[in-house]
Amino acid sequence: MAEKDKIFQGKIKQAGIYDFKEFYSFIYDWLLGDGYKVKEKRYSEKVAGDARDIDINWQAKKRISDYFRFYIKLDWKILGQKKIKVKRENKEISLNSGVLEIKFTAILVKDYEHRWENHPFWKFLRGMYERYIIKSRVDDYEDKLMEELDELIAQCKSFLAIDAKHGSKM
Repeated sequence: MAEKDKIFQGKIKQAGIYDFKEFYSFIYDWLLGDGYKVKEKRYSEKVAGDARDIDINWQAKKRISDYFRFYIKLDWKILGQKKIKVKRENKEISLNSGVLEIKFTAILVKDYEHRWENHPFWKFLRGMYERYIIKSRVDDYEDKLMEELDELIAQCKSFLAIDAKHGSKM
C-alpha cells in the first residue's frame, strides 16, 4: 500500500458574486497546465426554488517520479447559488451569487506503484530508504507540493477578488 503524507489542508470561502462557470474552468485549466490529471469524482446538485446547492469532489494527481506522486483533493461546497444580472462596462451579464467554499488537501504519495509492498523485508527497506537515503528529496518534494498549492490558492483568491470587484448588482 502506498504511503500518503498529508502536507496541507485548508480552505477558501467567499459569500458574494462570482462567475461559477469561469471559476470552475479556471481551476481545472490551472491544474492541467501545471501537469495534473484531474478526475471529478462527484458532482451533485440540489435545487430548491431558484437556488441550488452544489457538491463537487476533484482528485488531481501528478507523477513526479516512479516513486513519488503529488495528490491534491478539492472539495467544493456551494450553498444557495442563484443567477443574478450585473452591469459590467454598460453591458448586462449573468453571474452567480452564493456561498462558495473549497477545501484543499495536499498529499505526497510515496511508492504509489506498490513496488515495496510484496514482502515485509522490502517494506522495512523502504522505511530505511526514506529515512536515511532520500530524506532530503522527500523534504524537497513536500516543499514543492506546498508551493504549488499555495500558488493555486493565491490564484483562486485573486480570481474571486477580481470577479467580485468588477460586478455591480442591478
